[in-house]
Amino acid sequence: MSNPSQDIIVFGATSFVGQILCQYLFDEFKLSSSLRWAMAGRSLDKLEQLRRSLGSGAENVSLVVANSADEAELRLMVAQARVVISTVGPYALYGELLIKVCAETGTDYCDLTGEAQWIRLMIERYEVSARLSGARIVNCCGFDSIPSDLGVFFLQQESLRRFGVPCTQINMRVRSMRGAISGGTAASLLNVIKEASENLQLRKELANPYSLCLSAQPVMNPGIKATVRQPNISSAQFDNKFKAWVAPFIMSGINTRIVHRSHFLNGYPYGLIFKYDEAVLTGRGWRGALLAFGTSIGLGVFVLASALKPLRIILQRFVLPKPGEGPTQIAQARGFFDLRFLGSTLSGENLQIKVTGDRDPGYGSTAKMLGQAAACLALEISPEMKAGGFWTPATIFGDSLIQRLKAKAGLRFELLP
Repeated sequence: MSNPSQDIIVFGATSFVGQILCQYLFDEFKLSSSLRWAMAGRSLDKLEQLRRSLGSGAENVSLVVANSADEAELRLMVAQARVVISTVGPYALYGELLIKVCAETGTDYCDLTGEAQWIRLMIERYEVSARLSGARIVNCCGFDSIPSDLGVFFLQQESLRRFGVPCTQINMRVRSMRGAISGGTAASLLNVIKEASENLQLRKELANPYSLCLSAQPVMNPGIKATVRQPNISSAQFDNKFKAWVAPFIMSGINTRIVHRSHFLNGYPYGLIFKYDEAVLTGRGWRGALLAFGTSIGLGVFVLASALKPLRIILQRFVLPKPGEGPTQIAQARGFFDLRFLGSTLSGENLQIKVTGDRDPGYGSTAKMLGQAAACLALEISPEMKAGGFWTPATIFGDSLIQRLKAKAGLRFELLP
């Protein structure tokens, strides 16, 4: 790839999360030579409007017009970038062509998809091209699944340092969280449920915790596969380890797959019996039980309604936010998340960490995570360090991104007593 004019190009800059991301990049990096970045989208008028909204000094932010369905425009765009960030979802509907172009041209790529079935399809179709061209493709660089993936990585590093062995089981629990959903996220979620309701094979795939443990050329241990049955909290239950009631966590379907893919890509360093699950802590006593059962029932009703076309239309028209809508800036600032990871070694030692963020998880924090992931890829992770292919946040960034997130994105990774 020739020397590009930009370190990062944000594709989908005028989307809801794209606007938050561009504001963060401008506030964090301005237009300094340390990180050259630009904004891209299909409407020049909307891009110019976004540029004016960023603040004084933003008039020199470069703009690129490109449509997700126009391969020629996408090729012109990626030729200008070291890393392309895509916020254009649902990715199963609008994301494939950009992956194809990046994989073929050797352009690095980050996104915030949570669509496991689409990631699997992209690996099957384009990993060979990415390996040949040198393109590093990194999905799930937002709330799904950086806190989970790097949280497991951080805990395992602490376990090796303290005990000399990794944990063979890790349980992640959402202790507390405040945030809302945007129209883009709602559209992606509804599309996954719609596809699954119409496709039995896809339903089986989405139930497989190892669905992303595949590679055109396995990095290590070719032919070896983990098959241990994974725990899956799909209903309200009492958690003896945390001494509290728990309910299903809606993001576990993607987070657990990314954690297992990281384990696979690294050659199963935690052992073939490694187990990982996620859930939401609802509290103790009868109040915790009521909340756990209420959350479980509510989630089940939502999934059922999303799978039925008449009810799905009602949800889209009257209940869920429209594309481009989402939490206000005040709501984003008031949001937060607090995740707890409890790890256990084979011999019975226990270790607990927490991962916290200072903004709402899906937007304020996600924008900062995504921006720092792309900056890390552009500025710190050289092709000599990591070759082309489909990576996860933990396998390509590791501690480099943890340090960036702690210093610049309001996240904390802490070992608990």
